[in-house]
Amino acid sequence: MERFPEQAGEFFRAVLALLVSPELYAQIGLIAVALLAAWRYSVVITERVGLFRDQPAPGPLLDLRKAVHSLRALVLPTLAIVLLAVASPIGGTIVGVTWLIRLAEGGAIILFVYRLAGRFIENPAAIFFLKWIGVPVALLYMAGWLDDTVGYLESLSVVIGNINVTVYAVVRTVLFGVILFWLGRASSTTGQRLIRTQAGFDVGTREVAAKLFEIAIYALIFLLLVNVMGIDLTALAVFGGALGVGLGFGLQQIASNFISGIIILLDRTIAVGDYIELADGRAGKLRELTMRSARLETFDGKDIMVPNETFITTAFVNWTHNNRKQRYPLHFQVAYDTDLEALFRIVRETVASHPKVLSGDRVPHAERPDAEIESFGESGINILVEFWMEDIDDGENRVGADLLLMIWTALKENGIQIPFPQREVKVVGEVRTS
Repeated sequence: MERFPEQAGEFFRAVLALLVSPELYAQIGLIAVALLAAWRYSVVITERVGLFRDQPAPGPLLDLRKAVHSLRALVLPTLAIVLLAVASPIGGTIVGVTWLIRLAEGGAIILFVYRLAGRFIENPAAIFFLKWIGVPVALLYMAGWLDDTVGYLESLSVVIGNINVTVYAVVRTVLFGVILFWLGRASSTTGQRLIRTQAGFDVGTREVAAKLFEIAIYALIFLLLVNVMGIDLTALAVFGGALGVGLGFGLQQIASNFISGIIILLDRTIAVGDYIELADGRAGKLRELTMRSARLETFDGKDIMVPNETFITTAFVNWTHNNRKQRYPLHFQVAYDTDLEALFRIVRETVASHPKVLSGDRVPHAERPDAEIESFGESGINILVEFWMEDIDDGENRVGADLLLMIWTALKENGIQIPFPQREVKVVGEVRTS
């Protein structure tokens, strides 16, 4: 406590010396020039570049134009970082000190991180990473301790065989791995969405391009991560050969499904939205086609995961790929004393009145509703009714069930009977009475 007045006086004199030093004001001047230039150029860019200035209107590449427009919030902090980074060596050459410029540059980095996390990132893990890893790194840079911290982490190492693994290398790999895979996932999702919205290509072509884009993105990320780890890419040749042998023996089913997925997308035998019936009787609408499997959604809410190889090696029925019009039969029975001519007219008119049944003069004669004798049964005449409709008679359609009710009502109104099973019993021989 006795030295406190002396220490306080020394601190006050140091602060006073700092406040009157020309180096401080030179740094403030450089910072002011850099920030003013960053602000001015950001205004020019956001006002003159149409993608930044105007709200994206509906049209081609709308998602991409929206993403570019949203980047206008990063123009100012990005320019501030760049111009302060240019001002730092200038200050070191002219003034001899750069601590205040580095402090301002770190603040610009923190502003960039918070704008990026607040406006462009929805993943909580990525936001946590930016705020709790990116900001501390910026603070270390501001304090001038980043190089010392890196040197200390490099001094902490462990030797595994002929490989020297440092803590810095592990931390660098983890950090860059998280960043690269997040960027890769975001780029892959955005790129695939843009490719799938291109109406100029058919569905199969868009799916092929989207999957190949996804593969290329993750292959690039893997190569970049390997480079960050310090592994020589030429050393991967031997590993690649061993991996190929492993795929040939242990992962041949996965490789087969992968190749089958590419073949399916290229030959366009199936497409998203098709109604497919498998050889075992299971059926559903194709909702998703990946490089490994296809997802069929049934009308009762279940998902059927089908390996891609199934569509190459087994037979299946694609109900709606080339023609969405389908023909369906209805069966019922009438009594033998029925006026069939009147019956056929009533049934045809009743079926044609349904809004989802194809009928009218514009419909080809072969696709109009028809009724005919199918066979003669034990209790009555079996009638076959055929009609055509768009899409599948199930799910939201259920046209067949509606038509059966309509036919039953029409038969009842016209006095036409649907017979019960009948048996004729003959008693042979003398009947004895008691």
